[in-house]
Amino acid sequence: MTRERPLRVLFLTRYPIEGASSRYRVFQYVPHLEVLGVRCTVQSFMDTAMYRMTLQSGSTLKKVWATARAVLSRLKALSKWRSYDVIYMQRELFPFGPPVLERLLKKRGAVIFFDYDDALFIKKPSRYNPIATLLRSPEKTRDMFRIADCTVAGNNWLRDSARAEGGKAVTLEVAEDISRYRNRSLLQRNRPITIGWLGSPTTVKYLKLIQGPLQKLASRYPGVRWEIIGGNEFTMDGVPWVNTAWSLEGEVEGLARFDIGLMPLPWDEWSNGKSGGKARTYMAAGVVPVCSAIGYNLELISHGETGYLCEENDDWFRVLSELIEDREQRKLVSEAARTDVDVRFAPGRQARAMRDLFYDVTEARGVAHE
Repeated sequence: MTRERPLRVLFLTRYPIEGASSRYRVFQYVPHLEVLGVRCTVQSFMDTAMYRMTLQSGSTLKKVWATARAVLSRLKALSKWRSYDVIYMQRELFPFGPPVLERLLKKRGAVIFFDYDDALFIKKPSRYNPIATLLRSPEKTRDMFRIADCTVAGNNWLRDSARAEGGKAVTLEVAEDISRYRNRSLLQRNRPITIGWLGSPTTVKYLKLIQGPLQKLASRYPGVRWEIIGGNEFTMDGVPWVNTAWSLEGEVEGLARFDIGLMPLPWDEWSNGKSGGKARTYMAAGVVPVCSAIGYNLELISHGETGYLCEENDDWFRVLSELIEDREQRKLVSEAARTDVDVRFAPGRQARAMRDLFYDVTEARGVAHE
């Protein structure tokens, strides 16, 4: 067996490139994997139109029709599964039903990777669609741990959860490319300090967890600017949030306006499964991350050096007050955070680890690379 011949990998993502988990867990690696000799094909269950539809309430019949078309497209992609050395599933094949096809593919000799970066084995209701809530099956995720040749987890807690169910699992932390973002030292200084939040309509509700401290800060520091990117029309009494629509191109421009980035999370098991994507993006963009002290955030951030970790409301108020008042501290932490991400999470480095993992697993299965 040789590692000279390029591997052929079929990546099956849940979302198009606009979806953060698919963009970070698959799409960003593709150009680097191609350079490393991996021939990549990506097929997304949702196209852009369907993805946008799922972020809105209503339109149930349109969503059902879009799902039917998505199923047919996925089946078409899978009809050529023998052309690939690896089938890499970013989440499950279909967002409903038992893993029948996954078992069949494995039985017929497919090498299957299952990638996840959220605690999908915990049932969580959909904000927009009660039908989606009914179709979600935590047990299916547990089945996938055992079916897959390898589960690729976004953090060690997720990895250990998969292993506890009898699966073989490794951690592959998410890469982040700092070259996407502007050098903040070149940005205009004479502008208001901006405290921001970046995310989706499904998670903007977490800002309510720290509503008290934010209201006090907005009252004490009326010159501070507050911005939300991707949260739709979120409002909070006493805090003058500016809502900006998210777009792939606009994300970089928007983060250039931020000085401090917020990442509050609830104190529950779901938060233990979060893989730090929001905080790492802030860090790469030179935005000081201020986050809940839970789960992977404790591994990602060095408190007071590359960001800040908060437990109580008093922590949020104190840390944010200090950062608002101390420009030099913001500068030191933002530069340290950006450097830390570049050293630990460079896309080329993480892509190489992914490529090596593909070879290790296929060789263990005895798949010949002729």
